[in-house]
Amino acid sequence: MLNILFMGTPDFAKESLEAVYGAGYNIIGVVTNVDKPKGRGMKMMQSPVKEFATLKNIPVYQPEKVRKNIEFINEIKQLNPDVICVVAYGKILPKEILNIPRLGCINVHGSLLPKYRGAAPIQWSVLNGDKVTGITTMYMDEGMDTGDMILKQEVEIGENETTGELWDRLSKLGGELLVKTLKQIENGTAPREKQGEDFTLAPMLNKEMSKIDWENKSAKEIKNLVRGLNPIMGAYSFLDGKKIKFWRVDSLTDEELFVEFPDLREYKEKFNELYPGTILFSDEKTGLYIKAIDGNIKVLEIQGENARKMEIGDFLRGNKLYACSVFE
Repeated sequence: MLNILFMGTPDFAKESLEAVYGAGYNIIGVVTNVDKPKGRGMKMMQSPVKEFATLKNIPVYQPEKVRKNIEFINEIKQLNPDVICVVAYGKILPKEILNIPRLGCINVHGSLLPKYRGAAPIQWSVLNGDKVTGITTMYMDEGMDTGDMILKQEVEIGENETTGELWDRLSKLGGELLVKTLKQIENGTAPREKQGEDFTLAPMLNKEMSKIDWENKSAKEIKNLVRGLNPIMGAYSFLDGKKIKFWRVDSLTDEELFVEFPDLREYKEKFNELYPGTILFSDEKTGLYIKAIDGNIKVLEIQGENARKMEIGDFLRGNKLYACSVFE
């Protein structure tokens, strides 16, 4: 049985750690990020990976840095792992660590490489409105997700699926594919495929991108922005100086809107004159509909300033938004 050193931090990584543990591999240690203060009380919180490792009495290592950390590198050498499994660890490994395990360092990546190399592959697949994505396991090298691929598994992305929902699905799939990969490595049957140079980057998200651009983005693009930033930070817009976050929306063409509201058909020509971001309807029974440059946004879940998330009907019962008001 292989001796495994596991490196990872968030819940996405914990699913892989659980799968490797459940498959009976000898996990000789877990490396994860240092505990961080969170919440209003700034209480020190362990990573999901550390929580699981502690529960199973697996030794935990939490170096502040891994590059030029001679003491930590020597610790890993003494552990003498056959394989190092890396899943969303959060730090780039130096060559000195990559060369330690006799069978290599294996990474679980949340896309179908070489598409979406980088820190946020799952988020960008949703933001870009992709129909399919998946998991890739690969041998790690010194580049950013550039190593030789081992196994891939494709999944479809639901039309209304959020980053959070896709993240949960892929985290489980990642664990399953990692175990399959380890079995093939152990048996000497693991494939090895070069990636090539036709790749896409998936950089970290930033807060600036979360503001809805009503003037330049299509209804589909706005919907994908809302899906892609749920539950990370939420897409937002301002109305009468107040910040409103959108958590779930749907996009409708004008024709689809006229099917829902047949009486509007006679005003079809006037729709083109409306400014993007204009509220069309707003009441607790009908819902909230907003004009986009090429269609319309139907709001399903929303969050007012300094308030909690609400279904749109509940929100509108306590908050009045008026037709013809315009989101900034």
